[in-house]
Amino acid sequence: MHPKELIARRVAQEIAPRSLVNLGIGIPTLVSDYLDESLGVFFQAENGAVGMGHRPPEGMTDRHLTDAGGRFVSFVPGASTIDSAFSFGLIRGGHLDLTVLGALQVDEKGHLANWMIPGQYTPGMGGAMDLVTGAKKVIVAMQHTAKGEAKIVPECTLPLTSQRRVDLIVTELAVLKPEDDGLHLIERAPNVPLEVILEMTEASLIHDPDVPEMRVGC
Repeated sequence: MHPKELIARRVAQEIAPRSLVNLGIGIPTLVSDYLDESLGVFFQAENGAVGMGHRPPEGMTDRHLTDAGGRFVSFVPGASTIDSAFSFGLIRGGHLDLTVLGALQVDEKGHLANWMIPGQYTPGMGGAMDLVTGAKKVIVAMQHTAKGEAKIVPECTLPLTSQRRVDLIVTELAVLKPEDDGLHLIERAPNVPLEVILEMTEASLIHDPDVPEMRVGC
């Protein structure tokens, strides 16, 4: 299974029926492909799409239907389009049940950095700060490392997106949960030894001797 698919499948298990969910750019956009539309989940995007479904098949795209990253989407029955002011009203008003975001770094305290790298061009902060602050639950969906560098670190060295602690971190190696006493390793990916996770993680992890494996289906 491709690492990004594994992450998306595992995140999909965290989504409750009939919830309103925002999916960030990158790996988070894959999550809707692994969720049954009969669950009645409505996916929202900052550009004003509410009720996105699976990715449309080749030849069935509509240039008017995209998510915030410009990716073509489909709409489920009952979907609607709203303006940006209304869309951010949903976010800032605390109406989102969940947001799933990518990350540049996450630290032991659960702080997220995902909007800029100093010295590099940044088109804008997007909606990340609003989403992390306004959503009822925040899940980070990201690959465990980037170009050999750890992304789960003792303390973020990049500008923080929010002072709020995220609720869950899902990578292709592990599922981690920030708590008051530190960062807990609660699941490991299938056939991934604990030693590999510890080696690829700069942050200190709290874990049981026997960490259960993720169940991601196929």
